[in-house]
Amino acid sequence: MKIHVADAGDTLYRLAMRYQIGVDQLMSSNPHIDRPDRIISGKQVRIPSPIIPSAPGVSAPFCPPPPEEAIIHNWIPLSSAEEMAATEYDVLIVGSGLGGGAALWRLCEQWGENGKRIGMVERGPQFLATHIMNVPTMDGINFRLFRPSQVTDLIGNQLPQFSGLKLIYALGGRGTLWGCVTPRVPDFDIVKNWPVSPYEMNLYYNIAEEVMSVTRDYTRNSLITQILLERLRRQGFANADDIPLAADLAPTILGKVNSNVFSSTINLLAKALNHRAFDLAVDTYCAEVLTEGGRAAGIRVITPDKRSHVIKAKTVILSASALQTPRILLNSGIQGSAIGRYLLNHSYLVAAANLNTTSFPDPLGTLGIVIPELEDRPYRIQVQGPEQYFDYHYLTRPDKDVWRITDYYISGVVEARYENRVFIDPSRTDAYGMPELQVNFSYSAKDEAIIEQMYDAAIQSAGAMQMQLETIDGVPAICLMPPGADNHDAGTCRMGEDPNTSATNPFGQIHGVPGLYVADASVLPSMGATNPALSIIALAIRTADQIVKENP
Repeated sequence: MKIHVADAGDTLYRLAMRYQIGVDQLMSSNPHIDRPDRIISGKQVRIPSPIIPSAPGVSAPFCPPPPEEAIIHNWIPLSSAEEMAATEYDVLIVGSGLGGGAALWRLCEQWGENGKRIGMVERGPQFLATHIMNVPTMDGINFRLFRPSQVTDLIGNQLPQFSGLKLIYALGGRGTLWGCVTPRVPDFDIVKNWPVSPYEMNLYYNIAEEVMSVTRDYTRNSLITQILLERLRRQGFANADDIPLAADLAPTILGKVNSNVFSSTINLLAKALNHRAFDLAVDTYCAEVLTEGGRAAGIRVITPDKRSHVIKAKTVILSASALQTPRILLNSGIQGSAIGRYLLNHSYLVAAANLNTTSFPDPLGTLGIVIPELEDRPYRIQVQGPEQYFDYHYLTRPDKDVWRITDYYISGVVEARYENRVFIDPSRTDAYGMPELQVNFSYSAKDEAIIEQMYDAAIQSAGAMQMQLETIDGVPAICLMPPGADNHDAGTCRMGEDPNTSATNPFGQIHGVPGLYVADASVLPSMGATNPALSIIALAIRTADQIVKENP
């Protein structure tokens, strides 16, 4: 038996490994230490002689096995709703999609280990620990067709006016299945419609692009992309460019590896966890926001066993989606004439074309082109391929001269109109007894006129690239996706200065309810013809910065 004075950071676990003895031996010899994982810096520890036998002919003893308490059973630390109900949080985030993940990361990064408590609840279960495109069995076609039944709600089946809508209830939300295309909303749209200046938005776009590893290098120098870009630029599409993707293409440096290529909310959760601890509960349904004295006080949640729990919080951030966030607010009795109103999406045309690459040099590479919108061109064109070979792992690409291009998308600007809305129907309740949502949505005459322009643009751009659009009975095979199918639903808690026409202030706080914020696509007052993911992340980071400023 010897006496050891514990160094800084020592625990009985560490001493067991250092002295090659069992944790149980150390515990029994040191009854004054109640837990093997407790920091015991400066304490005297009795070190008994090891009793683990050596193997015959081996001079060193066998290393002790790790105690059961030290075994990790999950890739991310989880809490239960019951455990979280015993804590009052400084900030509580509802929803783990791109907005919720970005707000969480920024709060953890800015606050560090300052003693404030941060929590997050997610309605769905754990699903994937990465973006679906990082899974080796996925490629550019089956990734888009993947509809995991255990986490996908095809809610559009009950919403005839928004029939394309699907929601993902899982850790990471739709941020585990998104296309990773990350353009910025153009300045002219921000100047016209947003209560934030382009200068400030560009600052936050820079932060968002850095944390999401946005790059245009994915297709840079790819011959098929460069040849088609040159054709487009010569034929009236001068702003055609390589597609911007949230894809980490950096090599391993000094042994530091990148766990994912395509970015997702999981990256944000991981980066947040590496700044500080936070509590996370999955399979936890947020039924309503609670207020006291006119300000946010927490949320009421329901677990799968239908038990309710109240989780207290000084600040609540709703990041449940542009459909579910207003539903939670409406079910909570939160007042606001714009809550649920001004529902946005994109009109979305899909074309199919054939490209003859006989004259193209080898190797072709990957096709990824975007033609951004302009003030006088209210639509955006996005082309990816060839076929399923935009993002793929182990497929062998065939050697052929004619390729089908099926990822040929044209997205159009849709007006933000008061009558397009999300609302609750008290006569219909879900499995948790809460009123279900309904949607009123239609395209305006202006929207329809833009769709006609988009149709012409599909024909013109295909001609410029020397592609042959596929036809049905001699008519180009161009179809309009049903509303909601683009996954770009937005605008239902739009930010602005006027409470009569907006649900939140410019920082995402619900008008008149201190401590209650929204950080998802709901706050976008417009999005032009641009994919909204980068804007969601940038604005969520900005909202987190405002919360940090108000709560130093």
